[in-house]
Parts: sequence; structure tokens; C-alpha cells
Amino acid sequence: MSLRLRLALWYGSLTTLVVALVCGYSYAVHSRTHYDEVDRVLHGVAAHVGEELAAPASRREDVLEASLLLGAGIRILGRDGLVRDQSRNGAVIPDIDLPLLLASRNVRPFSAFATIAPALHMPEDVPGHFGLLSDALGNRLRIYVEPLRDSSGYLAAIIPLSHIDHAVLAFERLMLLMSLGGGLVAFGAGWIVARRALHPVTALTNAAAAIAESRRFSERVADGQSHDELGRLADTFNQMLSSLQDTYESQVRFVAAASHELRAPLTVIQANLDLLQTASMPGEDRVTAVAEASAEASRMARLVGDLLVLARADAGIPIRRESVELDRVTIEVLGEAHHLARGHHLELAHVEPCAVWGDRDRLKQLLLNLVENAIKYTPSTGRIEVAITNREGDAMVEIRDSGVGISNEDLPHVFERFFRADPARSRDPGGSGLGLSIAQWVTAQHGGTITITSQLGQGTIVSVRLPAAG
Repeated sequence: MSLRLRLALWYGSLTTLVVALVCGYSYAVHSRTHYDEVDRVLHGVAAHVGEELAAPASRREDVLEASLLLGAGIRILGRDGLVRDQSRNGAVIPDIDLPLLLASRNVRPFSAFATIAPALHMPEDVPGHFGLLSDALGNRLRIYVEPLRDSSGYLAAIIPLSHIDHAVLAFERLMLLMSLGGGLVAFGAGWIVARRALHPVTALTNAAAAIAESRRFSERVADGQSHDELGRLADTFNQMLSSLQDTYESQVRFVAAASHELRAPLTVIQANLDLLQTASMPGEDRVTAVAEASAEASRMARLVGDLLVLARADAGIPIRRESVELDRVTIEVLGEAHHLARGHHLELAHVEPCAVWGDRDRLKQLLLNLVENAIKYTPSTGRIEVAITNREGDAMVEIRDSGVGISNEDLPHVFERFFRADPARSRDPGGSGLGLSIAQWVTAQHGGTITITSQLGQGTIVSVRLPAAG
């Protein structure tokens, strides 16, 4: 079952239920009100006639005939149930089984459904009994019987219900017709409303199917001018497409760059292996070829290792969490970096005890990548300073170098994978081109931030800020 049909059914069913309840309650109120009004009239007529008959100077004929003005008939019954007197229309009143009427409980003239409506206020001390009679034609009559004031018999007031019964039946049919008609209209309106409401969803589905089939993430869904939930859904879908497009294009660039970076060492290794197969190759050249092949193999191994680290980062694999003394790790990194320096002046400018929660190996990799990067792009006579401080509850590591620097145009892109800046930095001597990308990931995994400020020809400052262990 489609969503459109389900919405139409829900809307139509709920609306039909509301219409049916309103119509049913209207019928109950209409029906009970009319019949209760008849009972009020009968009680009033009986009370009036009873008082008049008890008056000394009353004329029985005039009193009985006065009830005709209200459409009621009067019959005076003895205690034995026989008719002693009656109004002019009393002859058409069917016989009354007085014992049965007095023994029975008050009978409702309306249906049981009408009892949901509130009753009209009736006197609490009604002395008589209400009942129902039927004439020879099957028409119903409402009767009220109460004792006479002198207790010599009973006074019965009767009103035909045929006109009220016909009116209530007509109203009942009208309410039923309105319920059925309202239900059909509600279902039709629900279908139309659901169709119009889901039209943007249909357009969104078609657009998504077309994009999935063509794999063109540059396409967008028309969001129109609506600011409702569907409009926000289209905006969110377009934002998701933009994110997918950026990720897809970044992945394409990454694969192309990784292929290029891997091809270069493989080409050198293959060329040197081909040379080594030459029998006439001098021994000195053989040593050189083996050394070049080994160096390129080491470089390719580092590149593959860095790619594995980034693959783990993209997969969302969590890092270990333990208390790490960042100052000790930094000192270890500087000790290892001295073996990589080519006459550089490495200095631990300032150190304060700092502890952070994280992965010791990843933090060491972060700092080693940054120090190696500073060594690579700093002349052999240059200076590299490392400082560790506690700043506002965070651990701060700053690495300053007097290297070639980075231009303002290239600075926003330095964390991109395999990004190559100006010619002075276009060749990464022995690196994989992924060091800063890995550094950024490790910093983010530890809840920190990494920033780079630099000027061409004056050097670079890399700042890493990590939350300190509480």
C-alpha cells in the first residue's frame, strides 16, 4: 500500500469518524429534546387539569376540553381502570392497561442511542408514570398517568407521537446521509491533499533515482520556495549531495595522487632491477642501483603505512585512551629527530609537565611528523624550536622553524592529502606527502586543534592544542 493511499485512508477515516460522532450526537440531542419536551407538556397538562378539577367551582367539561389547545387528550380513570370521563378526543385513545402501566418502570419514547444526550430538567417529585401506547394504525402515543387529588382515581394525559416520530426519523436519515457523504468527501479530499503534499517527495525520489543512476553528484533537487518540512528535506538532501560530491571528488584526487606517488618509487625500483640484470654493469653502479632501489622501497613502505593510517581514520576506528605525559613524548621525539637533522639547530625552548588522555603512539607520530616536516623544509643552517606549555587547562605544543615558509594561497590547503605547494616545496624529500593530513587526524581524535601560521622566506609556526587530562 502506497504512502499516499495510507495518508488518504487515515485522513478520511479520522474525518469520517469526527463527522459521524458529530452527526450522531446531533441526532441524540435532537431526538431526546423533542421527546423530553413532550413529557414536560404532558406533566404540565396533567398538573393543570388536576388542580382545576379539584377546584370547587370548576366545570369538568371545560377543564377537559382545555387540554385540546396543547394537542393532548385527557382521560379520567377509576381505581379499577375503567373510564369515568374523557376529553372530546378521548374516543380515539386506545384502551389503557392501568395495572400494567403503574407496575412498569417509565418507558423511554426515544432510542437507547439518544440517552447519550443530556436530559431536560424535569421536576424530581413527579407523582405519575410515563408510558407508551399504540393505536390501531401502529402510531405511538405518549401517556402520563398520575393519581387524582382526591385519590378517587387516576388522570391520564396522552399526546400522539406520530409527527415527532416522523420528524426524528427524517432527521436520523439526514444525519446518516451526511455521515456517509462526509466520509466520501473526506476520502476524496484526503487523496487530493496527500497527492499534493507528497508531490515534493515524489520529485525528490525521482531526482535521487536519476542521480543514483547517472552518478552525477553535481545535480541538485529543486527545493522551490517552501520553508516547511519538505522544503527543509530538499535543502538537507542538496547539502548531502554537496557533501557526497566533495567526498567523491576528494577521493578521486586522492586515488590519482596515491597512484602517482606509488608509481614513482615502483618505476625507480623497476629501472634499477632492470639495470642489475645487465651482466656488464660495473660493480660501483650496481651498489648505487641497489641503494636507490632500497631507498625507494623504504619510501614506498612509509607511503603505504601512511595510507593505512588514513584508511583507519576514514573507517572511524577509535584510538586507545590512557594518560600520556606529553612532555616526555616530546623529548623522545626530539631525541629521534637529532638523527634526521643535517646540521639543523634543534632546541627544546620551553617545557612544562603536561598530561593528556590519548594514544601514546599516535601522539608520538603526530609530533614526529611535524618535527620531520620542519627539518625537511628548513635549510641545514636553520633553527627549529619546540615549546610545551600549559595554557588555560590545555596542553600547547609549538614548533617554530626558520624554513622556506608557506604562501598565503597555499596555507589553507596544507592539510589536504598529497597537496603540493610552490616549487620550493613541490618535492617532498623522502616523505609521503601525508604527514600533515595524519597530524590533523590524530589531533582531531584527541579533541584538539592544529593551526599553522607562516610567511614565505621567514619560517613556519605549527601550534597543537590538546585538552589536558583532568
